[in-house]
Amino acid sequence: MTETLVSAPPIEAERWFNTDLPLSLEMFHGKVVVLHAFQMLCPGCVSQAVPQARRLHEIAKNIDDLVVLGIHTVFEHHAAMTPVSLEAFLHEYRLTFPVAVDRASSDGPIPQTMAAYGFKGTPSTVVIDREGRIARHSFGAEDDLVLGLMLGSLLSARP
Repeated sequence: MTETLVSAPPIEAERWFNTDLPLSLEMFHGKVVVLHAFQMLCPGCVSQAVPQARRLHEIAKNIDDLVVLGIHTVFEHHAAMTPVSLEAFLHEYRLTFPVAVDRASSDGPIPQTMAAYGFKGTPSTVVIDREGRIARHSFGAEDDLVLGLMLGSLLSARP
């Protein structure tokens, strides 16, 4: 049985942290991208997903074909999770990979990128293959070994 892969929607960012320029997924075509969606007040994000993304980013520094991006996607407690608060959070948790602030929706509490990807909540992990297609989309804490096997498989496959 062959699975049809869907193209990853663009990241709709109000602002980026840890990068001098706004980023887009198109910039990383030909690379494997791990997109970690989180909220700074999410217990599962703080205890598991954010540390995993930080470790993965440290590993990815030595792998030219692997990119780690974060997206702070706020669907609740909007007043508490401002970009100023996020900047302090990124500093305190020593997160140095690029992090987008998901663009708010004009018609509800679910931000634009969260809606486009159909995130059920946070943490969510999306693995995007070299062709810009979603290879894995998971909700909740992602197992390190499962993620590692998926990334190894995608990285070893040459276009």
